[in-house]
Amino acid sequence: MQNGKNIIVRYATDDDVKYAEHICQLIFESAKARNTGIAKREPSYIAQKMTSGKAVVAIDGDKLVGFSYIECWEHGDFVATSGLIVDPEYRRMGLAARIKEKTFQLARERFPYAKLFSITTSLAVMKLNTRMGYQPVTLDNLTHDDEFWKGCEGCVNYDILQRNNRRVCLCYGMLYDPRQAEQHKPSRWAPYVMTVKNVFNKIFRIK
Repeated sequence: MQNGKNIIVRYATDDDVKYAEHICQLIFESAKARNTGIAKREPSYIAQKMTSGKAVVAIDGDKLVGFSYIECWEHGDFVATSGLIVDPEYRRMGLAARIKEKTFQLARERFPYAKLFSITTSLAVMKLNTRMGYQPVTLDNLTHDDEFWKGCEGCVNYDILQRNNRRVCLCYGMLYDPRQAEQHKPSRWAPYVMTVKNVFNKIFRIK
C-alpha cells in the first residue's frame, strides 16, 4: 500500500513528455470506469502542455502517478485548470489535492490577472476548488472561446452541452476571479480586531 510520502508533485518539464501516452491512458480508463465525460486528449496535446510550462506531474520514483494542466483562453482573460488525474493505485492519500493546489499555483504565477475556471463532475474536485476560493457558476460564465468547447466533443455528454447552448451540462462550472478574491480577502488586522472584540464582550458580558 502506497503512503504518498515519496511522491514529488512539481511543474512538468520537457523530460516528462515520455509520460504523455500513459497520461492519456489514465484519462481514458477513468472516463470508462465512471461512464462520465472526461474529454479525450491526444499524447501530442499533453506533450505540448508539458513543453510550454503549463502542466503539473506527480512522480513516484520514475513512475508518473498524477497529472494536471492549464490552458489560457480569450487572450489570457480566462485560464482553465483541466485534466486532473491520479493513478488508481495512488488514490485516497491526498494526492489529488496536492496536484490541484500546484496547478492553481502555476496558473496564478503565469496568469495573475486571469479568471481561473474548472469544469468537473467530481465532488472531490469541487470541494478542492471551493477551498481555494472558486465559486460555482453556470457554464455561460466561463470562456466563450469556441476552441475550448471543441475540447468537449470527445465527451459522452457533449450532446447535452449542445442542447443547452453551452449553459449547463453534467459538468459543473467553477470560477476563481482574482479581483473578487482580493475584495473578500480578510484584513491583516482581522485577528486582532476579533481578539479585542472577544475581550470586550467578556468584560461587559455581551451575548
